Amino acid sequence: MSSPSPASAAAAGKTVLVLGATSAIANAFARQRAAAGGRLVLVGRQQGRLDGIAADLTARGAAAVATLATDLADMDEAEPRFADMVARLGPPDEVLLAYGVLGEQAAAQDSADETRRLIDVNFTSAALWLQLAAKHLVADGRPRTLVVIGSVAGDRGRQSNYVYGAAKAGLDAFAEGLAHRLHRTNVRVVTVKPGFVDTPMTAHLDRSGPLWAKPEAIAGAIDRAVSKGQRIVYAPWFWRPVMTAVRFAPRPLFYKTKL
Repeated sequence: MSSPSPASAAAAGKTVLVLGATSAIANAFARQRAAAGGRLVLVGRQQGRLDGIAADLTARGAAAVATLATDLADMDEAEPRFADMVARLGPPDEVLLAYGVLGEQAAAQDSADETRRLIDVNFTSAALWLQLAAKHLVADGRPRTLVVIGSVAGDRGRQSNYVYGAAKAGLDAFAEGLAHRLHRTNVRVVTVKPGFVDTPMTAHLDRSGPLWAKPEAIAGAIDRAVSKGQRIVYAPWFWRPVMTAVRFAPRPLFYKTKL
């Protein structure tokens, strides 16, 4: 059995707020923190699923697990909802923002409402929750970490998913600015950019091929990034050179592809 990372080893007794706790990546990460004796606050839309995940995390060693059913994409009353969360459960030591929706590019092209939904869920609401988290976490000067799940799709607009990619690109820029703002505080911002991940979110896609990863691999990359204090991490690592090639491909050549 491998030794726990410094971040996992230090998780005992610390509180992790998981926004989008029913996602496969969030669940895998929460299991790591539970095994290390962490305290977890699970936020998602479906109380029944949260209850099931909470029972699993408790069995895996979590010091405590609390749940809160709410739609994070619903931005009305977000500020009092977050303040209430902190008042009830205390300021978290780590925040993992892990929710999002892939959607379908073709549907977004035919519907302004669908385009707006994808941008609102993946960027607008996510940025709002990060802003609220930062506001509450800097107050007492304790070391804390904000982890944002981005996507390699945000590295360059592509015909196959540019609505989703644009939202993730915006979230990437927001996290970068937030990291800059918080640089002189004890709050760190980590952006994790997964590529293809085998989750229910991608169940409609062909998941064969060497570029696909399991949620547990992404959770491990998050843990290592937190441990090392890395600002941006591609998960798995090979997506960094892949996306560097995509990002800098000359436009005349890039437009001949069907990416």
